[in-house]
Amino acid sequence: MDAPESGQSISHYPGHPTPVAVRLAVTPEHPCSYFPDRVARTRAFWAPSIPGELYHAFMDAGFRRSGRVVYQPICGGCRDCIPIRVPVATFAPDKTQRRCWRKNQDLIVSIDQPEPTEEKHALYEKYRRHWHGAAEEGDWQGFTSFLYDSPVETMEVCYRDAAGNLLGVGICDVCAPSLSSVYFYFDPDEAKRGLGTFSAMWEIDWARRNSIPHYYLGYWVKGCGAMEYMANFRPFEMLGTDGVWRAG
Repeated sequence: MDAPESGQSISHYPGHPTPVAVRLAVTPEHPCSYFPDRVARTRAFWAPSIPGELYHAFMDAGFRRSGRVVYQPICGGCRDCIPIRVPVATFAPDKTQRRCWRKNQDLIVSIDQPEPTEEKHALYEKYRRHWHGAAEEGDWQGFTSFLYDSPVETMEVCYRDAAGNLLGVGICDVCAPSLSSVYFYFDPDEAKRGLGTFSAMWEIDWARRNSIPHYYLGYWVKGCGAMEYMANFRPFEMLGTDGVWRAG
């Protein structure tokens, strides 16, 4: 008998099982990206290519990707990285989000195959320095392998002002059941626009127009200010440790 939706009868440990058999490498403990007083551990595999629907199944098992590395957090004693998604058909922007949408209607939005350029690299490095406090400039190889080396079908969304200046770039993975936000970088000088919020709303709307039922945001991390914004896109669903998506 199926467990009731409101309950949980099992809890996978150390993480959800993979949808197909695959050899997973486990990393040593390393500093946590979200909390300075914690250590993290992941298990992962390298994928030269992977069908979109299979990658979707991996996301439903708590995996994400960075470049061609598909990974899952398995930190000891911590389950704060919770996969979160938005049911596209029922998304309802709040007052602040509607205001952000109106504020950015002057932008020119284009979709294309992901392609690294010097213009995008310069914007990414500016974003890293001024938004994330990166002390050293990254190289071209790191930029391309992180954002533009993908094992799945991926699209790139560019946001420009009326003068043609590049203000933001979003990378998304696409398949029939889902649109997954991989990364978004933007011009910190335009922070007042709320480009991160606008880009997520634009991608949700694109998914709706293309009959894609779910928009995957990544990991919601309670207590981490940089990630808590994800819960502002309502209604949302979170993946339980038993592998069941439930309304948040």
